[in-house]
Amino acid sequence: MLSAEYKRVLILGGTGEAAELGAKVASIIGIEVIASLAGRTREPSVPSGNVRIGGFGGVEGLVEYLRQMKIDLLIDATHPFANQISFNAAAAANEVDIPRLMLIRPAWEKVTGDRWIEVESNSAAAEVLKNQAKRVFLTVGRQELGTFAHLQDIWFLMRMIDPPGQDALVPPGMILCDRGPFVLGNEKKILIQYNIDTIVSKNSGGDATYAKILAARELGVQVVIVKRPKVPAGEQVADVDSAVAWLLNKLHC
Repeated sequence: MLSAEYKRVLILGGTGEAAELGAKVASIIGIEVIASLAGRTREPSVPSGNVRIGGFGGVEGLVEYLRQMKIDLLIDATHPFANQISFNAAAAANEVDIPRLMLIRPAWEKVTGDRWIEVESNSAAAEVLKNQAKRVFLTVGRQELGTFAHLQDIWFLMRMIDPPGQDALVPPGMILCDRGPFVLGNEKKILIQYNIDTIVSKNSGGDATYAKILAARELGVQVVIVKRPKVPAGEQVADVDSAVAWLLNKLHC
C-alpha cells in the first residue's frame, strides 16, 4: 500500500484524455507528474509540466526508466490502437511491482442508420474495399497507408496529422493534413465535395473524430470500421475523473 507522501506518477499519453488527466493530477498536492509521448507526430500537443518524448526500448527499457525515475504509479492513457505499449506497460509495471491503470475511452457503438462493416484489421479493411468502393475517405493514419497502396482502381482522400515520408507507399488520391476535433458540418462537406462512397476508420472512440461517423450516417455513406486490438488484463476506467479517483484512492489507502 502507498502512503500519502510525495509520489511520482508516469502517464503514458498521446491522447486528449491523457493531457486532461495530466493537468488535473498536476494540481494535486504531493504528486509529481511525468507525461510520456511516443513522438510519432511532428508537432504533438505537448501537455504542461514534465514531458518526455520518444519510445522506451521495449519492456526492458521501460523497466529501467521506472526504476531510474522512481515511478510510484503508472497510468496508461495511450490511444486504443497503441496496444503494444500497453502490453509493455503491463509487463514493466508487474516487474517493478507498482500499481497500473488503463484509461480507455469507450468504443463507438453502431446505432440505427449506420452502415458499418466491422473488420479485424487494416488489411481486412483493404480487402473489403475491393469491388465495393470507388472513392474512399481513409482516416487510419499515415503509418497504415501502405496497406491500401495496391488498390489502384480506387481513389482515396487520405486524412492524417502529418504527411507521409517521401518513400512511403501511398494509394492513389489526395492527402489532407488536419488535426481534430472535427465538426459535423465540415465532415459532411468533405463527403459531398469529394463524392465519397466509403469511409475507412479505426474505432478510436471519443468525440474528436466522431463527426465523420455522424456525417456518414446522415448521408448514407458506408463505413468500414476496424475493431480495436486486445489490451492486457488489469484495472480499467473509461474517463478522466475515474482515473483521478483511482489515483487518489491509491495515494490514501
